[in-house]
Amino acid sequence: MPRLADHGQRRRQIAEAVWRIASARGLEDVSLRKVAAEAGVSLRLVQYYFGTRDDLLLGALEILNADAGDSVRAGTGPDEDATPREVLRAMLVGMLPVDDGRRTRYLVHLAYFVRSLSDPGLASAVSAAPPELGRLTADLLAWGRDRGEVAPDLELLPEAELLLSSVDGLQTSIILGQRTPEAAIALIDHQLMRLFSLANVAT
Repeated sequence: MPRLADHGQRRRQIAEAVWRIASARGLEDVSLRKVAAEAGVSLRLVQYYFGTRDDLLLGALEILNADAGDSVRAGTGPDEDATPREVLRAMLVGMLPVDDGRRTRYLVHLAYFVRSLSDPGLASAVSAAPPELGRLTADLLAWGRDRGEVAPDLELLPEAELLLSSVDGLQTSIILGQRTPEAAIALIDHQLMRLFSLANVAT
């Protein structure tokens, strides 16, 4: 007997079809039939795994958010020799849309954001930042403070949120062609140099 397809792989295959359509033409162009054609599966299979169109949109977003969370975790370890600044830099640079995969993810999130403005069912899923990025960034700054690399009186959470907001803006500027990836990374380095201002003194 042929091996049954893994359910998680099938869901991802269908979700990736949603992402391709959304990044190219927006969520308004997503339908069960178009997604089935894009994924190369039957309409019945899409309905089996996701049910309605609304369930499909939400399910594809949840998989996208899980991917984003995995990407953040991959950027923060494991590397026993990495400094707090290096770990934070890897995480922030990893958020920039500098390759096809991350560019698609950004455009899909943008399409979902526009849709969520008029769809309360999507709003909570869209606003869920993976995985509590503000707290994670603050924790990395706290680690730097404990090592004597970050000023002891730095307000960690506000600085973390400002840093993430800056990266949000850099993402948009790269997509619009207003800034090159190299220029965006240089600005991240500039911000980190300011935050980790005591690193050279500590070493």
